[in-house]
Amino acid sequence: MKKLFLLLSASTALLASARAQTSGQIQYEVTQKVDPSQMRVMVNGQEVKPGSPDFPSDISDVRTFPMTLSFAGGFAKEERQNGAVRTVVEGGPGAAPQTTNLGRPFEEAVYVNMAQNQLSTVLTVKKDNATTTYRTDAPFGKAADWQNTDQTKKIAGYTCRKATVPFKKETYTVWYTTELPFTYSPVKELLPEKGVVLALESSREQYRATKVNLKAVAEAEVKPTAQAQIVTAAQLQDLREKARADFRQRLFDQEQRGN
Repeated sequence: MKKLFLLLSASTALLASARAQTSGQIQYEVTQKVDPSQMRVMVNGQEVKPGSPDFPSDISDVRTFPMTLSFAGGFAKEERQNGAVRTVVEGGPGAAPQTTNLGRPFEEAVYVNMAQNQLSTVLTVKKDNATTTYRTDAPFGKAADWQNTDQTKKIAGYTCRKATVPFKKETYTVWYTTELPFTYSPVKELLPEKGVVLALESSREQYRATKVNLKAVAEAEVKPTAQAQIVTAAQLQDLREKARADFRQRLFDQEQRGN
C-alpha cells in the first residue's frame, strides 16, 4: 500500500508539473510592410499622402515591433505594440526624416481558443473620458499543402523544423517546434498539425520568437471579456477607422494650437 501511495504521489506530481508548464509567455519580434493609413508624413508643416510628388522617397516601408503571446489552459492572448507613426521632414528635399511613434488611437488584443480554432478580437476605444469595449468572434481555417523538410535549427532554445506553405499567393517559410505542449501560430492560418510556430517569413512579414518563458499565467487573463459589446467584423473595422480619424483630428488640432 505504501509503495502504491508513493507511485500515485509521483504520478500526481508529474501531472501537476506538466500542467504548470502549459502556461507562460512567448516574445516575438515582428517586421511588416507599413500600412500607409497608419502613417502621417509632414513636409515643412504640411501633411502629404503616398503618391504625392512631395512624398519623401527615403522613408522606410517596413516597421518592427514586439508582440507578446500569453498562454494558459488551451487559450492565448496576443498583444502587439504597433502604434501609429508620424514622419516629419523639415528643410526640403534631402533632409533626414524624423519618425515618431504616436501611440495608438485604441487598444486591441486578439484571443485564441486553440481547441476550437477561434479568434476573438477585443477593441477598447477611449473618447471624451469614456471607455467602450467591443468584441467580435470568428473561426479560422488552416492553409493546406504544407511541405515539411528535414531541416532543423534552434530558435529561442527550442529545436524547430522547417516547412514551406503556399498562402496568400506567396510561399511562407515556417519554423515550428513540438517541444512545447500546445499548437499555435502568430499567423493563424499557418497552423501546423502539432507544434508552436516560433518563426515564419514571407516577402511582406516576418515573425521570430526571441524568448520563451514558461511560468504561471492565470487562464482568466487569456480569455476575452464577456462584458464587451458583440459586433460583426465589419462593424469592428468601422470602429477602428472612426477611432483613427478622431485620433488624426486631435493631433491636427494640437498642432494648430501649437503654431
